[in-house]
Amino acid sequence: MNTPAPAPRAPEPTSTDLGGRWTCRALAGPVPAELADRLRAGIPGTVPGVVHLDLLAAGLIPDPYVGENEARLTWVGRTDWEYSRSFEHVPDGHDRHELVAAGLDTVATIWLNDAEVGRTQNHHRGYRFDVAHLLRPGTNHVRVVITSALEEAERREAELGARPHSNPHPFNALRKPAYAFGWDWGPELVTAGIWRTIRLEGRSTARLSAVRPLTSYGVDGARLDLRAEIDQPAPGHTITVEVRGTGEVGATSTVLVSATTVAGAGETQVELAVPGAAPWWPRSHGGQPLYPVTVTLAGPDGAVVDVWTGRVGFRTVTIDTSPDEVGNSFVIRVNGTDIYVRGANWIPDDTYLPRVDRASLATSLADAVEANMNLLRVWGGGIYESDDFYGLCDELGLLVWQDFTLACAAYSEDASLAEELEAEAREAVTRLCAHPSLALLNGGNENIWGWADWGWRAALRGATWGEGYYTRLLPDVVAELAPGVPYCEGSPYSFDRYLHPNDDVNGTMHIWDVWNRRDYTAYRDYRPRFVSEFGFQGPPAFSTLESVVRDEPRSPHGPQMLVHQKAEDGNGKLERGLGDHLPLPADYVDWHWATQLNQARAVRYGIEHFRSLAPYNTGAVMWQLNDCWPVVSWAAVDSHRIRKPLWFALREVFADRLVTVQSRDGSPAVVLHNETDEPWRAAVTVRRLRLDGATLAVAEMPAEVGPRGSATLPLPPALTVAADPTAEVLVADAATGERGLWYFAEDTCLALSADAAEVSAEPAEGGYVVQVRARALVKDLTLLVDHADPGATVDRALVTLLPGESAELRVRSSARLDPAALTTRPVLRTANDLVAAPSATEVAPEVVAAASVRETAEVSVGGGL
Repeated sequence: MNTPAPAPRAPEPTSTDLGGRWTCRALAGPVPAELADRLRAGIPGTVPGVVHLDLLAAGLIPDPYVGENEARLTWVGRTDWEYSRSFEHVPDGHDRHELVAAGLDTVATIWLNDAEVGRTQNHHRGYRFDVAHLLRPGTNHVRVVITSALEEAERREAELGARPHSNPHPFNALRKPAYAFGWDWGPELVTAGIWRTIRLEGRSTARLSAVRPLTSYGVDGARLDLRAEIDQPAPGHTITVEVRGTGEVGATSTVLVSATTVAGAGETQVELAVPGAAPWWPRSHGGQPLYPVTVTLAGPDGAVVDVWTGRVGFRTVTIDTSPDEVGNSFVIRVNGTDIYVRGANWIPDDTYLPRVDRASLATSLADAVEANMNLLRVWGGGIYESDDFYGLCDELGLLVWQDFTLACAAYSEDASLAEELEAEAREAVTRLCAHPSLALLNGGNENIWGWADWGWRAALRGATWGEGYYTRLLPDVVAELAPGVPYCEGSPYSFDRYLHPNDDVNGTMHIWDVWNRRDYTAYRDYRPRFVSEFGFQGPPAFSTLESVVRDEPRSPHGPQMLVHQKAEDGNGKLERGLGDHLPLPADYVDWHWATQLNQARAVRYGIEHFRSLAPYNTGAVMWQLNDCWPVVSWAAVDSHRIRKPLWFALREVFADRLVTVQSRDGSPAVVLHNETDEPWRAAVTVRRLRLDGATLAVAEMPAEVGPRGSATLPLPPALTVAADPTAEVLVADAATGERGLWYFAEDTCLALSADAAEVSAEPAEGGYVVQVRARALVKDLTLLVDHADPGATVDRALVTLLPGESAELRVRSSARLDPAALTTRPVLRTANDLVAAPSATEVAPEVVAAASVRETAEVSVGGGL
């Protein structure tokens, strides 16, 4: 008998990376005459990349971040650009070839061999184009023509109708990140380019077009609900799902569970119990085991035609917004456990997105972890971050609150915009739902608040503004593609359309009248259920400012400085924000230190108040963790990755155990908040002291705080009433080492000594050690080490010492420094030296003039605007 020969198998799929060297040319626009010939001829371009980086690499533009260069480069954003390259194609036997662009910025037309392939209009999504009929053996030529996003946004606004938006440009008319058009912390450097990967794929078989591994964890253990979609399926295709243990990142492991099913014509679903898998927890609540998952697609002949690999963590996330006797709660629960959120808002980590890589993200996310955070909110004026970002959050136990990319504007619901938003939402949800760190998908930032409060209704005259996105389109996409992921209509939101969206007793709240108009002590006027935005500005590190600001003389109000202060009347608010807390600074160096210190104190003040309200308050997400360029902003870590004093304040106030002194019924009381799974048993010693260290009153108070609990300790009048408010302090010390402080007067009235500390420094392994001993109260001692070495770091800051106490600060630096430089101004700073600084009559004239600027009435929006 003759056995028929087996049918030939299709060749393996191919993928050709088209990244690397391209040619970049200016096609049309306001190109400076001296650059026109060069840019029409073409310069080297890099993919992934953006045109500003190519111009910078070619030496044709100055550094956009330095001085006033930003304004000189607006022509770049109003110019049309072309990226082109040739590539070789060897016939590979496939009948299907697709050009796959993961990210184009933004309105582009793609050409292959002088034939139009397709058009794009969305920075936030990828595209696939069939090019089999255009591809030829040998040399092929691909071009991407990119229309000015500024010009296109203005054209589309005219077409769709003007709708309210923050900042000058109509970013809401185009699906490009809002921040890219300028923000109150970001530059107006409108980019263009191929910002993510681009490749040519060849295949003759079906492929896995979408894989969504949804997980849960409950009383029955770990479960995987895997859903897969197949492009061009045929009868007989099978899907095999395999989950491996032990869950350790990078470990070689055995198969925990495996299953094979026949692939359906639409979506194929495989539901599996995963015995032995441990739950994934946010940090400080447990471990973060991650389990490799492999999904294999096999053809009718059994040959593997496509494979998807990823990692999952097993957890169930819910959000409780149920009403109680006060209002609507907002509680994030993981595996049935309430999570008190200690978090920060996240913006793009660089104005130029292709410069952000896994290493830089790891550094920035370490800033969050080491500040004791457990959640980052990816703000809606930015992007859906890279897979590296979410993968690192999975590993670190950082929950991710992900906004859809809609922010601070009314959005047309015209079909052209709605279709693009749905496409990007489907892509984003499909990509992100595998990550256990994903805790929440949110409709957008401040848009519902804007409708309610900012005069939009009159301006819109009945036009659509985005409500259909928040209440129908986006929740429908989430329910269909990721039914286990919680969805919220917006932030802030009160979870009832008949309630004001920014109400402190309901849902989530943004607090921006503090900073914009009110002193930071006004935080205590609120009793918020959950604060998803609040913050206070401060300058970046001194060396970071010096790298871009070259005003002579240096001044908070010099023209180059003001380029790097984007908030309306920002420096006026900084100086008025000093209020009675700190004296008006005497010079530029003191201004820098005073406003950095005031920023740290303001945010700490707010968080201590919010945590003291737990469990009524269930979280605080400060604005903002990071910066995208050197700027005066709300960030805790500047764009040179230098941790500001605010970061050190966050590390303390977000610690698992907090001792704080808060006003209760008009008198100080000690509040303890325990964010651990163990009971906190610690005697608390409360003392009223003179600033020279003399004890005026003392009480020993036993305290026991349950796991994830809080307790309030009322104090007797002997402790809470000062005989001389200017010369006394209340100190609450837990036996476990935590401390809370209460001052009876602001620093401007306190009798702080200018000579309160003995300081010495000496070389040590890896740097230097600074020893400090207090003669009198030393308040907020900080080493601004970048004054001596911009690459130096220090392990502690904002150190307050009582008389007789000592502290050791470790400076890491590879530079050869004079140790004495670490013991004096401008490196060593305290609140004491500001109080002992010259009076306001001796302050530099430009500082006095700025402080007298008339306070303006504004809408209560801020860093998240």
